[in-house]
Amino acid sequence: MEFAYIPSPSRGVVDLGPIPLRGYAFCIIIGVFVAVWLGNKRWVARGGQPGTVADISVWAVPFGLVGGRLYHVITDYQLYFGDGRDWVDAFKIWEGGLGIWGAIAFGAVGAWIGCRRRGIPLPAWADALAPGIAFAQAIGRWGNWFNQELYGRETDVPWALKITSSDDGRVPGTYHPTFLYESLWCIGVALLVIWADRRFKLGHGRAFALYVASYCVGRFWIEYMRVDDAHEFLGLRLNNWTALLVFLLAVVYLVLSARLRPGREEIVEPVPVGGAPDSDKAEPADALSEAGAEKPGAGKTSLDKAGSDGEAESASKG
Repeated sequence: MEFAYIPSPSRGVVDLGPIPLRGYAFCIIIGVFVAVWLGNKRWVARGGQPGTVADISVWAVPFGLVGGRLYHVITDYQLYFGDGRDWVDAFKIWEGGLGIWGAIAFGAVGAWIGCRRRGIPLPAWADALAPGIAFAQAIGRWGNWFNQELYGRETDVPWALKITSSDDGRVPGTYHPTFLYESLWCIGVALLVIWADRRFKLGHGRAFALYVASYCVGRFWIEYMRVDDAHEFLGLRLNNWTALLVFLLAVVYLVLSARLRPGREEIVEPVPVGGAPDSDKAEPADALSEAGAEKPGAGKTSLDKAGSDGEAESASKG
């Protein structure tokens, strides 16, 4: 007899008049706002300008969404290009299906473009945004709950997730809520990065590398619990291998970066002269100095001035 379980929503969409509000998309949007808000606070605390994180996110977020969808479609192509499937469904991002690996990789490309345009270092921006990304993932995972997807093996624990849908091969029953496990893990990752950054003054991309490495640890065991169809290699799911590889790369970066570039950046964003962030008309200090030197009397020495005063005094006496 079932005494307790996590119920699944009967629908993954709420109609607000003529506008359908999909739970999956709503969770992604809320996650993005949280990441940008927290990232902005951390960026300003590091000496950056308010609004810079949001400006660069305008590049990073669209790239990340495209990359996340591409990774999902490529690694689960049978869902869209197999027998009886409609390839148009590959574009229906609101129905779920974003690969974090592709989202981070492509999002980094977009962030690099934005950082180049603002003249700031990408690693410093990534460090500021790292815990916010983890919080965004924690929120975004609840979108899988709305879609009744990405659950684990059958179980009768009190926190089991009850699946009621039988679409796409689902079998109604109670399962491990892997979406919840990953959500809680991501919250822990965010708190770990915030603590480590304050304790060790992480810089040059090391806070972001810590986020990546710690996330991969949790993703490995959570992925191992999932029962949905996935490509496997040597007994492990593809995402397990990806998590292992990315974890090793993040650890190598942490070690090498600490040796080659210890400490933290002192300046993360140059402040324009006069404090006008977007003013192209502000004159540089050297130009102002030169302009001052051209003023009448500005280039005279004290001896020249004394001589001039003496001539004036003689003339008055004569």
